[in-house]
Amino acid sequence: MLDLQFIRDNTDLVRLAMKNKNRDDIDLDRLLALAEERKTAAGVVSEINRKRNVAQQARDIEAGKTLKTELESAEEKYRAIEKELVALLVKLPNIPSPDTPIGPDESENKVLRQLGEKPVFDFEPKAHWDLGRELGIINSEKAAEVSGARFTYILGDLALMQFALVDLVFRTLTSRETLRNIIDGAGISVSDKPFVPAVVPVIVKKTVQIRMARYLTDEEHYIFPDDGVMLVGSAEHTLGALHMDEILKEDALPLRYVGYSTSFRREAGAAGKDTRGILRQHQFDKAEMETFCLPEDGYREQDFLVAIQEYLMRQLKLPYQVVSVCTGDMGFPDQRQMDIETWMPGQNSYRETNSADYVGGFQARRLQTRVKRADGTLEPVHMNDATAFAIGRTLIAIMENYQQADGSIAVPEVLQVYVGKDKIVKSA
Repeated sequence: MLDLQFIRDNTDLVRLAMKNKNRDDIDLDRLLALAEERKTAAGVVSEINRKRNVAQQARDIEAGKTLKTELESAEEKYRAIEKELVALLVKLPNIPSPDTPIGPDESENKVLRQLGEKPVFDFEPKAHWDLGRELGIINSEKAAEVSGARFTYILGDLALMQFALVDLVFRTLTSRETLRNIIDGAGISVSDKPFVPAVVPVIVKKTVQIRMARYLTDEEHYIFPDDGVMLVGSAEHTLGALHMDEILKEDALPLRYVGYSTSFRREAGAAGKDTRGILRQHQFDKAEMETFCLPEDGYREQDFLVAIQEYLMRQLKLPYQVVSVCTGDMGFPDQRQMDIETWMPGQNSYRETNSADYVGGFQARRLQTRVKRADGTLEPVHMNDATAFAIGRTLIAIMENYQQADGSIAVPEVLQVYVGKDKIVKSA
C-alpha cells in the first residue's frame, strides 16, 4: 500500500503508475477527497472528546449524555469514510522503479543478458512430456484419473532429482562462504548474512493474503470459505507474513529466509495454455527466498537475489536469460521485477523459471512490519521475494537440455552426489 502523504505529494506519478500498470480504473480524485474528509472527521471526533472531558470535570451530566450521542454519530461517520478510503488505497499499485521498461504486456519485457551455451543435438530433441513418459518418471495420465487435469506423479530418479535441487538450494543459501563468493562475483555491496531455512504453512488466511497484496480472485485460488483460509500459491505468501505486526530492530536487518513448500493455483486465467507436461500445474513445488531489509538496501538486495538465481543456473549449467519485466506484465505490488527464463530445447524457446520481485515498503505497510531506527523513528521495512527453484520448471529444463540420443537423461554434475547416479534411464 502506498503512503497517503506520498500520494498527495506525487499525484501525477501515481496516475502514471496506474496507467502503465493497467490499473487506471481507480478514482484517485475520490481517494484524495476521502483523505481530506477523514482528516476533518478525525478532528470532529477529537473535539467532541475534548468537550466530554470538560463536561466530566464540571460534572455536567446532561452535556455528557448529549456529547456521547454526538460522539457515536461522529465515530460512525469516521468509520464509514475510513472503510471507503482503505478500499481505494488497497487497489493502488506500487510505483515501478525508474529502470522498469514501460509497456502494456510481456512483449515489452527487456532481455538484459543471455548466458550459457545452448546444447547442440545430432538428433531431434524431445519435449519433457515425451521423455518423462518414455522413461516412466512422469505420469500425468494416471494423475488425471486420480486427481484431475494438471496434476502429475513425479517418479523414480526424477523424484530424487527434485530433492537434490532442494538440497542444493539449502546448502547454497545457508553457507556464508558461498554467499560471499556470489556477492564478490557480482560486485554487490550487501551483507553476507545466511538465509534461515523454513518449511512453511501451505494454508494462509484470506485476510493475510490480502495484506500481502498477492490476492488475485476467488477463481484463481483454492479457497475454503467456511474457514476463511486458502492454499498458498507460493511459499512467499506465508514467509512474507512471518513478521506481520512486528517492529524489527535496525541492527537485526537484513532478515533472510528460504522456504520450501508445495503450492497450489487454479490457473483459471490459463485455460488451454501449456496443457501438456508439468510446466503449468495446479500443484507444484518451489523453494522461495524472502528478505526484509532497510529501505536504502532494497535495490541491492534484489540484485543479490538475482545473482543467487544466476549462480544456481550456472551450477546446473543451464542456458538462461535475465529479463527486466515491463510495467504491464509485472506484479501488482512490485516496484521492480526481474525474471530468469531458461532455454528449453524441446519447446525451442526460453520459458520463465525464476522471478525476483522488489516491493519496497508496499507490502510491509499493509502488514505493519516496521523497523525501529537507532534514533527511535519507525518506518516500513523493505521486502524482496525471489524464486530459488520452481522445482517442476527446473526439472523440465534439466530433462530437455540434458537429454541423450539413446533417450536417457544425464544428471547435472552438481546433483549427481544426491541423485546417486550420472544418468537417468528407463527402469527394467
